[in-house]
Amino acid sequence: MNVSSEIHRFAIEPVDSRRFASLCGQFDEHLRLIEQRLGIEVRNRGSQFELIGDPEITRSAEAVLRQLYRETRDAELTPDTVHLFLQESGLENLSAALQTDTHKPVVLRTKRMTIQPRGPNQQSYVRSIQEHDINFGIGPAGTGKTYLAVACAVDALEREQIGRILLVRPAVEAGEKLGFLPGDLSQKIDPYLRPLYDALYEMLGFEQVAKLIERQVIEVAPLAYMRGRTLNNSFIILDESQNTTLEQMKMFLTRIGFGSTAVITGDVTQVDLPRGTKSGLSHVVEVLKDVKGIGFTHFKSKDVVRHPLVQRIVEAYDRFDSEQETLREKLKQERRDRSHDQ
Repeated sequence: MNVSSEIHRFAIEPVDSRRFASLCGQFDEHLRLIEQRLGIEVRNRGSQFELIGDPEITRSAEAVLRQLYRETRDAELTPDTVHLFLQESGLENLSAALQTDTHKPVVLRTKRMTIQPRGPNQQSYVRSIQEHDINFGIGPAGTGKTYLAVACAVDALEREQIGRILLVRPAVEAGEKLGFLPGDLSQKIDPYLRPLYDALYEMLGFEQVAKLIERQVIEVAPLAYMRGRTLNNSFIILDESQNTTLEQMKMFLTRIGFGSTAVITGDVTQVDLPRGTKSGLSHVVEVLKDVKGIGFTHFKSKDVVRHPLVQRIVEAYDRFDSEQETLREKLKQERRDRSHDQ
Protein backbone atom coordinates (compact mmCIF):
# COMPACT_ATOMS: atom_id res chain seq x y z
CA MET A 1 0.00 0.00 0.00
CA ASN A 2 1.25 3.50 -0.80
CA VAL A 3 2.60 5.60 2.05
CA SER A 4 -0.06 8.29 1.40
CA SER A 5 -3.00 5.88 1.71
CA GLU A 6 -6.36 7.41 2.56
CA ILE A 7 -9.93 6.08 2.83
CA HIS A 8 -12.26 7.23 0.07
CA ARG A 9 -16.00 6.56 0.70
CA PHE A 10 -18.92 6.77 -1.69
CA ALA A 11 -22.25 5.11 -2.58
CA ILE A 12 -23.50 3.83 -5.94
CA GLU A 13 -27.16 4.16 -6.93
CA PRO A 14 -29.72 2.98 -7.86
CA VAL A 15 -29.56 -0.01 -5.52
CA ASP A 16 -30.13 -3.24 -7.47
CA SER A 17 -28.92 -6.47 -5.87
CA ARG A 18 -28.60 -8.31 -9.20
CA ARG A 19 -26.46 -5.55 -10.69
CA PHE A 20 -24.27 -5.27 -7.58
CA ALA A 21 -23.69 -9.04 -7.69
CA SER A 22 -22.56 -8.65 -11.30
CA LEU A 23 -20.34 -5.68 -10.41
CA CYS A 24 -18.58 -7.54 -7.58
CA GLY A 25 -18.36 -10.89 -9.39
CA GLN A 26 -18.41 -14.39 -7.96
CA PHE A 27 -16.71 -14.34 -4.54
CA ASP A 28 -15.91 -10.63 -5.24
CA GLU A 29 -13.46 -11.66 -7.96
CA HIS A 30 -13.99 -8.42 -9.89
CA LEU A 31 -13.20 -6.31 -6.83
CA ARG A 32 -10.10 -8.43 -6.13
CA LEU A 33 -8.97 -7.89 -9.73
CA ILE A 34 -9.35 -4.11 -9.34
CA GLU A 35 -7.36 -4.28 -6.09
CA GLN A 36 -4.56 -6.23 -7.76
CA ARG A 37 -4.37 -4.01 -10.84
CA LEU A 38 -4.53 -0.66 -9.07
CA GLY A 39 -2.72 -1.46 -5.82
CA ILE A 40 -5.64 -0.38 -3.61
CA GLU A 41 -7.98 -2.08 -1.15
CA VAL A 42 -11.70 -2.26 -1.98
CA ARG A 43 -14.35 -2.82 0.70
CA ASN A 44 -18.09 -2.72 0.22
CA ARG A 45 -21.34 -3.42 1.98
CA GLY A 46 -24.18 -3.33 -0.52
CA SER A 47 -24.04 0.03 -2.31
CA GLN A 48 -21.54 1.56 0.17
CA PHE A 49 -17.87 1.44 -0.90
CA GLU A 50 -14.56 2.20 0.78
CA LEU A 51 -11.40 2.47 -1.31
CA ILE A 52 -8.08 2.57 0.56
CA GLY A 53 -4.96 3.72 -1.23
CA ASP A 54 -3.40 6.70 -2.97
CA PRO A 55 -6.06 9.45 -3.20
CA GLU A 56 -5.44 10.02 -6.91
CA ILE A 57 -5.96 6.31 -7.65
CA THR A 58 -9.01 5.86 -5.39
CA ARG A 59 -10.82 8.84 -6.93
CA SER A 60 -10.23 7.44 -10.41
CA ALA A 61 -11.19 3.94 -9.23
CA GLU A 62 -14.56 5.31 -8.09
CA ALA A 63 -15.20 6.49 -11.65
CA VAL A 64 -14.24 3.01 -12.93
CA LEU A 65 -16.65 1.30 -10.53
CA ARG A 66 -19.48 3.66 -11.46
CA GLN A 67 -18.87 3.04 -15.17
CA LEU A 68 -18.78 -0.72 -14.64
CA TYR A 69 -22.04 -0.50 -12.68
CA ARG A 70 -23.63 1.29 -15.64
CA GLU A 71 -22.45 -1.57 -17.85
CA THR A 72 -24.40 -4.05 -15.68
CA ARG A 73 -27.70 -2.64 -16.96
CA ASP A 74 -27.24 -4.39 -20.28
CA ALA A 75 -24.92 -7.34 -19.62
CA GLU A 76 -23.32 -9.52 -16.95
CA LEU A 77 -19.76 -8.49 -16.17
CA THR A 78 -16.94 -11.04 -16.51
CA PRO A 79 -13.31 -10.86 -15.30
CA ASP A 80 -12.31 -10.40 -18.96
CA THR A 81 -14.58 -7.34 -19.25
CA VAL A 82 -13.17 -5.79 -16.06
CA HIS A 83 -9.60 -6.51 -17.18
CA LEU A 84 -10.12 -4.86 -20.57
CA PHE A 85 -11.89 -1.87 -19.01
CA LEU A 86 -8.96 -1.28 -16.62
CA GLN A 87 -6.50 -1.69 -19.47
CA GLU A 88 -8.30 0.91 -21.60
CA SER A 89 -8.62 3.36 -18.68
CA GLY A 90 -4.83 3.71 -18.34
CA LEU A 91 -5.14 3.63 -14.53
CA GLU A 92 -2.70 0.74 -14.17
CA ASN A 93 0.15 2.88 -15.56
CA LEU A 94 -0.66 5.65 -13.08
CA SER A 95 -0.80 3.17 -10.21
CA ALA A 96 2.56 1.63 -11.17
CA ALA A 97 4.18 5.08 -11.39
CA LEU A 98 2.88 6.10 -7.96
CA GLN A 99 3.99 2.80 -6.39
CA THR A 100 7.45 3.16 -7.93
CA ASP A 101 7.85 6.56 -6.26
CA THR A 102 7.66 5.10 -2.76
CA HIS A 103 10.67 3.44 -1.15
CA LYS A 104 8.68 1.65 1.52
CA PRO A 105 10.06 -1.91 1.89
CA VAL A 106 7.92 -4.70 0.43
CA VAL A 107 6.66 -7.27 2.94
CA LEU A 108 4.77 -10.47 2.09
CA ARG A 109 2.47 -11.99 4.71
CA THR A 110 1.04 -15.48 4.89
CA LYS A 111 -0.91 -17.10 7.73
CA ARG A 112 2.20 -18.80 9.11
CA MET A 113 4.94 -16.25 8.47
CA THR A 114 6.05 -12.83 7.24
CA ILE A 115 8.58 -12.71 4.40
CA GLN A 116 10.86 -9.69 4.04
CA PRO A 117 12.78 -9.68 0.72
CA ARG A 118 16.49 -9.01 1.35
CA GLY A 119 18.41 -6.33 -0.48
CA PRO A 120 17.39 -4.01 -3.32
CA ASN A 121 17.32 -6.70 -6.01
CA GLN A 122 14.92 -8.98 -4.13
CA GLN A 123 12.77 -5.95 -3.26
CA SER A 124 12.73 -4.91 -6.92
CA TYR A 125 11.86 -8.49 -7.96
CA VAL A 126 8.81 -8.65 -5.67
CA ARG A 127 7.64 -5.17 -6.73
CA SER A 128 7.94 -6.24 -10.36
CA ILE A 129 5.82 -9.35 -9.68
CA GLN A 130 3.16 -7.19 -8.03
CA GLU A 131 3.13 -4.70 -10.91
CA HIS A 132 3.46 -6.88 -14.04
CA ASP A 133 1.50 -9.81 -15.46
CA ILE A 134 4.64 -11.58 -16.70
CA ASN A 135 7.95 -11.54 -14.83
CA PHE A 136 11.34 -13.17 -15.30
CA GLY A 137 13.72 -13.87 -12.40
CA ILE A 138 17.09 -14.85 -13.85
CA GLY A 139 20.23 -15.68 -11.92
CA PRO A 140 22.25 -18.24 -9.95
CA ALA A 141 21.02 -20.67 -7.31
CA GLY A 142 20.36 -19.31 -3.83
CA THR A 143 19.15 -15.84 -4.83
CA GLY A 144 15.54 -16.47 -3.72
CA LYS A 145 13.98 -16.45 -7.20
CA THR A 146 11.69 -19.43 -6.65
CA TYR A 147 11.03 -18.91 -2.94
CA LEU A 148 9.90 -15.30 -3.40
CA ALA A 149 7.75 -16.24 -6.39
CA VAL A 150 5.95 -18.85 -4.25
CA ALA A 151 5.60 -16.28 -1.44
CA CYS A 152 3.98 -13.81 -3.86
CA ALA A 153 1.63 -16.56 -5.08
CA VAL A 154 0.56 -17.54 -1.54
CA ASP A 155 0.12 -13.87 -0.59
CA ALA A 156 -2.10 -13.28 -3.65
CA LEU A 157 -4.12 -16.46 -2.96
CA GLU A 158 -4.77 -15.56 0.69
CA ARG A 159 -5.85 -12.04 -0.31
CA GLU A 160 -8.15 -13.67 -2.93
CA GLN A 161 -6.50 -11.80 -5.80
CA ILE A 162 -6.20 -15.09 -7.70
CA GLY A 163 -8.15 -18.35 -7.60
CA ARG A 164 -5.37 -20.91 -7.90
CA ILE A 165 -1.63 -21.49 -8.04
CA LEU A 166 0.08 -23.53 -10.75
CA LEU A 167 3.64 -24.74 -10.25
CA VAL A 168 5.26 -25.88 -13.48
CA ARG A 169 8.64 -27.34 -14.32
CA PRO A 170 10.14 -28.93 -17.46
CA ALA A 171 10.89 -32.65 -17.11
CA VAL A 172 14.61 -32.27 -17.77
CA GLU A 173 17.18 -32.96 -15.07
CA ALA A 174 20.88 -32.42 -14.46
CA GLY A 175 22.33 -35.48 -16.16
CA GLU A 176 19.60 -37.83 -14.89
CA LYS A 177 16.72 -39.72 -16.50
CA LEU A 178 13.12 -40.06 -15.35
CA GLY A 179 12.52 -43.46 -16.89
CA PHE A 180 13.85 -45.64 -14.06
CA LEU A 181 11.68 -43.94 -11.39
CA PRO A 182 8.49 -45.75 -10.31
CA GLY A 183 4.98 -44.40 -10.92
CA ASP A 184 3.27 -42.32 -13.60
CA LEU A 185 4.69 -39.07 -15.02
CA SER A 186 3.19 -36.95 -12.23
CA GLN A 187 4.82 -39.16 -9.57
CA LYS A 188 8.09 -39.25 -11.49
CA ILE A 189 8.33 -35.45 -11.64
CA ASP A 190 7.38 -34.82 -7.99
CA PRO A 191 11.01 -35.04 -6.72
CA TYR A 192 12.02 -32.34 -9.20
CA LEU A 193 9.30 -30.02 -7.84
CA ARG A 194 10.50 -30.47 -4.27
CA PRO A 195 11.82 -26.87 -3.88
CA LEU A 196 8.34 -25.60 -4.74
CA TYR A 197 6.68 -28.03 -2.32
CA ASP A 198 9.11 -27.10 0.47
CA ALA A 199 8.33 -23.39 0.11
CA LEU A 200 4.58 -24.11 0.17
CA TYR A 201 4.87 -26.30 3.27
CA GLU A 202 6.81 -23.59 5.08
CA MET A 203 4.26 -20.88 4.27
CA LEU A 204 0.98 -22.82 4.51
CA GLY A 205 1.69 -26.02 6.42
CA PHE A 206 1.64 -29.60 5.17
CA GLU A 207 -2.06 -30.28 5.81
CA GLN A 208 -3.24 -27.04 4.19
CA VAL A 209 -1.10 -27.67 1.09
CA ALA A 210 -2.48 -31.23 0.81
CA LYS A 211 -6.06 -29.90 1.03
CA LEU A 212 -5.44 -27.21 -1.59
CA ILE A 213 -3.84 -29.74 -3.96
CA GLU A 214 -6.78 -32.10 -3.46
CA ARG A 215 -9.21 -29.27 -4.30
CA GLN A 216 -6.97 -28.30 -7.28
CA VAL A 217 -6.48 -24.81 -5.88
CA ILE A 218 -2.78 -25.67 -6.09
CA GLU A 219 -1.77 -27.64 -9.16
CA VAL A 220 1.70 -29.08 -9.68
CA ALA A 221 2.43 -30.21 -13.21
CA PRO A 222 5.15 -30.83 -15.78
CA LEU A 223 5.36 -28.26 -18.55
CA ALA A 224 4.00 -30.74 -21.13
CA TYR A 225 0.61 -30.64 -19.33
CA MET A 226 0.20 -26.92 -20.15
CA ARG A 227 -0.33 -27.39 -23.88
CA GLY A 228 -3.80 -26.44 -25.09
CA ARG A 229 -4.84 -24.71 -21.86
CA THR A 230 -5.75 -21.08 -21.13
CA LEU A 231 -5.05 -20.10 -17.54
CA ASN A 232 -7.28 -17.34 -16.14
CA ASN A 233 -7.29 -15.90 -12.61
CA SER A 234 -4.16 -17.89 -11.73
CA PHE A 235 -0.64 -17.39 -10.40
CA ILE A 236 1.68 -19.51 -12.54
CA ILE A 237 5.32 -20.22 -11.70
CA LEU A 238 7.58 -21.84 -14.29
CA ASP A 239 10.70 -22.98 -12.43
CA GLU A 240 14.01 -24.10 -13.99
CA SER A 241 12.94 -22.43 -17.24
CA GLN A 242 16.47 -22.58 -18.66
CA ASN A 243 15.55 -26.19 -19.54
CA THR A 244 12.71 -25.21 -21.86
CA THR A 245 13.13 -25.27 -25.61
CA LEU A 246 12.21 -22.24 -27.74
CA GLU A 247 8.89 -23.86 -28.66
CA GLN A 248 8.06 -24.78 -25.04
CA MET A 249 8.72 -21.25 -23.79
CA LYS A 250 6.46 -19.73 -26.46
CA MET A 251 3.77 -22.32 -25.69
CA PHE A 252 3.90 -21.53 -21.97
CA LEU A 253 3.76 -17.75 -22.37
CA THR A 254 0.74 -18.00 -24.67
CA ARG A 255 -1.23 -19.99 -22.04
CA ILE A 256 -1.62 -16.92 -19.82
CA GLY A 257 -5.18 -15.55 -19.62
CA PHE A 258 -7.04 -12.69 -17.96
CA GLY A 259 -6.37 -11.94 -14.30
CA SER A 260 -3.26 -14.12 -14.22
CA THR A 261 0.33 -13.50 -13.14
CA ALA A 262 3.23 -15.57 -14.44
CA VAL A 263 6.72 -15.76 -12.95
CA ILE A 264 9.43 -17.51 -14.94
CA THR A 265 12.61 -18.36 -13.04
CA GLY A 266 15.86 -19.88 -14.22
CA ASP A 267 19.64 -19.82 -14.40
CA VAL A 268 21.03 -19.61 -17.93
CA THR A 269 24.40 -21.01 -16.73
CA GLN A 270 22.82 -24.37 -15.72
CA VAL A 271 21.15 -25.63 -18.90
CA ASP A 272 20.54 -29.40 -18.99
CA LEU A 273 19.11 -29.58 -22.51
CA PRO A 274 20.70 -31.87 -25.12
CA ARG A 275 23.83 -30.46 -26.74
CA GLY A 276 22.96 -28.08 -29.58
CA THR A 277 19.47 -27.25 -28.23
CA LYS A 278 19.09 -23.54 -27.44
CA SER A 279 17.53 -22.61 -24.12
CA GLY A 280 14.09 -21.01 -24.34
CA LEU A 281 15.04 -18.70 -21.45
CA SER A 282 18.15 -17.33 -23.16
CA HIS A 283 16.13 -16.79 -26.32
CA VAL A 284 13.09 -15.15 -24.72
CA VAL A 285 15.22 -12.53 -22.95
CA GLU A 286 16.29 -11.26 -26.36
CA VAL A 287 12.83 -11.54 -27.91
CA LEU A 288 10.87 -9.78 -25.15
CA LYS A 289 13.43 -7.36 -23.71
CA ASP A 290 11.64 -4.31 -25.19
CA VAL A 291 8.04 -5.50 -24.70
CA LYS A 292 6.08 -3.19 -22.40
CA GLY A 293 4.40 -4.78 -19.38
CA ILE A 294 6.97 -7.55 -18.84
CA GLY A 295 9.34 -7.42 -15.87
CA PHE A 296 12.93 -8.70 -15.86
CA THR A 297 15.05 -9.07 -12.73
CA HIS A 298 18.64 -10.24 -13.14
CA PHE A 299 20.29 -11.63 -10.00
CA LYS A 300 24.05 -11.78 -9.46
CA SER A 301 26.28 -13.77 -7.13
CA LYS A 302 26.13 -10.92 -4.58
CA ASP A 303 22.37 -11.63 -4.24
CA VAL A 304 22.93 -15.21 -3.01
CA VAL A 305 21.29 -15.64 0.41
CA ARG A 306 22.44 -19.19 1.18
CA HIS A 307 25.68 -20.28 2.90
CA PRO A 308 28.51 -17.80 2.12
CA LEU A 309 30.38 -20.59 0.32
CA VAL A 310 27.57 -20.77 -2.26
CA GLN A 311 28.28 -17.17 -3.28
CA ARG A 312 32.00 -17.92 -3.59
CA ILE A 313 31.27 -21.05 -5.65
CA VAL A 314 29.05 -19.08 -8.04
CA GLU A 315 31.70 -16.38 -8.38
CA ALA A 316 34.41 -18.99 -9.03
CA TYR A 317 32.36 -20.59 -11.81
CA ASP A 318 31.69 -17.14 -13.32
CA ARG A 319 35.43 -16.36 -13.35
CA PHE A 320 36.27 -19.74 -14.85
CA ASP A 321 33.63 -19.39 -17.58
CA SER A 322 34.84 -15.88 -18.37
CA GLU A 323 38.46 -17.05 -18.62
CA GLN A 324 37.46 -19.97 -20.86
CA GLU A 325 35.47 -17.66 -23.14
CA THR A 326 38.45 -15.29 -23.40
CA LEU A 327 40.72 -18.24 -24.26
CA ARG A 328 38.30 -19.50 -26.93
CA GLU A 329 38.12 -16.05 -28.51
CA LYS A 330 41.92 -15.80 -28.49
CA LEU A 331 42.29 -19.20 -30.22
CA LYS A 332 39.67 -18.23 -32.85
CA GLN A 333 41.53 -15.00 -33.56
CA GLU A 334 44.84 -16.86 -33.89
CA ARG A 335 43.24 -19.29 -36.40
CA ARG A 336 41.82 -16.38 -38.38
CA ASP A 337 45.22 -14.67 -38.42
CA ARG A 338 46.95 -17.86 -39.66
CA SER A 339 44.32 -18.35 -42.33
CA HIS A 340 44.75 -14.77 -43.48
CA ASP A 341 48.55 -15.13 -43.65
CA GLN A 342 48.25 -18.25 -45.83
